[in-house]
Amino acid sequence: MKIDTDIRHVTKPGANLFLELGFPEDEARRLQAASQQQINDIRLLKEQLMAELAGWIAQHHLKQAEAAEILMVSRPRISDVVNKKTTKFTIDALVEMLSRVGKPVHFSVG
Repeated sequence: MKIDTDIRHVTKPGANLFLELGFPEDEARRLQAASQQQINDIRLLKEQLMAELAGWIAQHHLKQAEAAEILMVSRPRISDVVNKKTTKFTIDALVEMLSRVGKPVHFSVG
């Protein structure tokens, strides 16, 4: 059995995917805006968690290799944290790293 892997359509960067999927224009705009807001909120949350980790590393005057050993991750992962490469981490992974250094994370909804 042959699996069909032909590419039939590519959405251009910045295009409204919901519009291309056939949603009515108003609904597509609303969905696009909601999606972008959610992406921004998650990015900001990750940046806050990364800033806490980077601050902890700086406060303890640790080299990236030392921090990596304590946090049980690779040295390049520490570099990614320090350089705020948010797309490389889940919120769970960042919360777990903070927990390992005695910085429990508390979320509040408001």
